[in-house]
Amino acid sequence: MKKKLEISVGYYSDKGKKNENQDFCGWMIPEPHLLQTKGAVALLADGVSCCDSGAEASEFAVKSFINDYFSTSESWTVKTSAQKILSATNSWLFSEGQRRQESRRGLVTTLSALILKSTTGHLFHVGDSCIVKISGMEVETLTRPHRVQVSAEREYLSRAMGADSDLEIDCLTVPLMVGDFFLLMSDGVRDFVPDSLFVEQLQAKQVDPDLVAKNICNSAINNSSLDNVTCMVVEVKALPSQDVAEVCQDLTTLPFPPELQIGMVLDGYRIVAELHSSSTSQLYRARDEINDKVVVIKTPSVNFSDDPAYIERFYHEEWAGKRMDSHHVMDILEVGQRRHFLYMVLESLDGMTLQSWMEDNPLAEITKVQELLAQIVNGVRVFHRLEMLHRDLKPQNIFITKEGLIKIIDFGSVKIGGIAEIATPIQREENLGTKSYSAPEYFANNPGTKRSDIYSIGVIVYEMLTGRLPYAEGDTKRECYIPASTHNPLVPTWMDGAIAKAVQQDPKLRYDLLSEFVQDFTHPNPQLAKEKHIPLIQRNPMLVWQVMTGLLLLLNLVLFFLLNSSTP
Repeated sequence: MKKKLEISVGYYSDKGKKNENQDFCGWMIPEPHLLQTKGAVALLADGVSCCDSGAEASEFAVKSFINDYFSTSESWTVKTSAQKILSATNSWLFSEGQRRQESRRGLVTTLSALILKSTTGHLFHVGDSCIVKISGMEVETLTRPHRVQVSAEREYLSRAMGADSDLEIDCLTVPLMVGDFFLLMSDGVRDFVPDSLFVEQLQAKQVDPDLVAKNICNSAINNSSLDNVTCMVVEVKALPSQDVAEVCQDLTTLPFPPELQIGMVLDGYRIVAELHSSSTSQLYRARDEINDKVVVIKTPSVNFSDDPAYIERFYHEEWAGKRMDSHHVMDILEVGQRRHFLYMVLESLDGMTLQSWMEDNPLAEITKVQELLAQIVNGVRVFHRLEMLHRDLKPQNIFITKEGLIKIIDFGSVKIGGIAEIATPIQREENLGTKSYSAPEYFANNPGTKRSDIYSIGVIVYEMLTGRLPYAEGDTKRECYIPASTHNPLVPTWMDGAIAKAVQQDPKLRYDLLSEFVQDFTHPNPQLAKEKHIPLIQRNPMLVWQVMTGLLLLLNLVLFFLLNSSTP
């Protein structure tokens, strides 16, 4: 039976021996859909006592994180979402603290955050509050205090929210097990309670998280803690789990549509023409009879009706497409009626693929290639901002409308960062692209990065300028880049250098940002303009083999002549 993530949370907080409680904690367990894509959060902040506004700072840090985290894109990873929010929160605390003209002004606080998503715990930590994990009898402190010891009596925080304009965050992931407990504690608790008490408090069959938190805090006070005391107890009660059969059952709720013929009506869409058919999908032009609008229907191939990985990718393609909003990315439309079959509705485009355009424009003009590259990059940048990798960029998946507008038209291989974090029994493939355009790391079974998409774009640009690929057909390791000028003498050295950098075999040697590639491809970079000595075997391997073959033939003729002339 399918299980979902289930946790229980309890807390206790008290001012202790101080006049004011500057600690603040909070948590959020969202509704099931967000619980799957974003997870549940628990946070504890401890306002720095040397600042009059410590209590305000801790409350703001916790509340802003909870309010903002679930508003971030579901396609983002936990780490990306958390770091963006914490950075923005830190900036506000620091600038507001600087603005206030108080003798002890400042909005400074520690923060420890725990996000439980799927079967993984994600920790983010700044300051000297802490997170402890208890599994059975084992106690593990997962965070370290950011303190600097000045003397035996004095120490100060080296890192805290709002203390500086720059923020360094400790990040950690840990696997989750049913029965795990996490304790989030302010330093007024952790420094005064032994590990044995944690284990003792959590041994009961029915743990009351609120009571455990209260007992731990009271123990800290009894052990001479002079600070505020706050403790949160988070128990992992169940983890999401499915077997392959359960996943298949979920994915096949909508059956594959029957073979479509012209004139047939599918949920209100009348089929007008078949546009394309392959082993993986079919495309049809159709008319939405309710809105009187021409659209394109994409249906899955019946060849994969029993392949859960394929069906999941089909769902993810629609999921990803609906979250992108750009003139350079094809729109995936909402289905206007109740859907009875698995398919997606796409915007109808008039024009041709980049592949067809290249066939009509061999050795394209450099200025035109520069213009097209800028548009392609604008489209791919939309994916990257949402923490998605396209993974199958090629001329067939890039469309040029009659108005000259570039659109990315296929998302079937897209990897979504936030979705990839969700545990599944389905075996997800890393390399789903086309061999000639896919980055080398995919063939080494290594995960792709943004630089992998940059590699594919570099190959496409090279092909637009030359009609060829940047590596010889027999060069399986792609070690010998063939300069574009070998096939097209009009390509300047600096531009050739930009392409060569984009298609480097080692991802670390490629461009890190799409904008850097566009800049170097459109504006001469002195470092790339230097003429490099490239061996002839690398520049023109065919010529080398032709010359060697000719020399061998000549040598054989000479030997034959010498042997025959010396015969008596």
